Amino acid sequence: MTQPEVLKELLQAIADGKISPEMALDKLKDLPFESLDEFAKIDRHRQLRTGFPEVIWGADKTPEQIVKIITAMQKDTGIVMATRIKPEVYRELKQAIPSLVYYPAARICALSALETKKQIGTISILTAGTADIPVAQEAAVTGELCGFEVIRLWDVGVAGIHRLLSNRQVIYDADVLVVVAGMEGALPSVVAGMADCPVIAVPTSVGYGASFSGVAPLLTMLNSCAAGIGVVNIDNGFGAAILAGQILRTASKISKG
Repeated sequence: MTQPEVLKELLQAIADGKISPEMALDKLKDLPFESLDEFAKIDRHRQLRTGFPEVIWGADKTPEQIVKIITAMQKDTGIVMATRIKPEVYRELKQAIPSLVYYPAARICALSALETKKQIGTISILTAGTADIPVAQEAAVTGELCGFEVIRLWDVGVAGIHRLLSNRQVIYDADVLVVVAGMEGALPSVVAGMADCPVIAVPTSVGYGASFSGVAPLLTMLNSCAAGIGVVNIDNGFGAAILAGQILRTASKISKG
């Protein structure tokens, strides 16, 4: 049975009074995915289940594959975005999909025609150094595309701690903090010692040889003595933004009772 047939059967059952709208909503959460030429399966109801739609991982896919996925996904409402898109790949995508917008610092492209529902809460993002900004921008743009307000504070690492302390109000006012750092990765521990909100630490692959392409800051963050820190994978700004969004969405649900 195809997806339209499943939907038609479900709607008919509601009309006939066989199931309630609430039961139908639960069934919608587990409807089948859509297959694309055997190379991709689009999860059309991820937003219904999790609150955020499926996002395209652009690296390691061909431009042709990305175009087909975006074209299929734009039939739905909501965010359509792809991460880790190189400029030369975006130029090819733009020829096929003129409405695509590119965020070069974040290496993200997204459809511009879609309106994003505004979410409650602010994601504040800090970097230890300038070299950490690409990963931080991936988090920032993801958060904004998901509808959250984002505050950026760059280059406030522990090597010049006065830079952080002079911006302490950003930490005090934050709803959730994303702290991006390479080298030894100490900044999240310092920030978590000052903050009364969740801190999401993002290790980056920035650093000399002994940083092992991000493993050293990852271990530092995992071993932090400051409580309230969650750690995502190396260079995973996207994952940090989604985690921050889930925290804010959960807080909003709880506040509504």
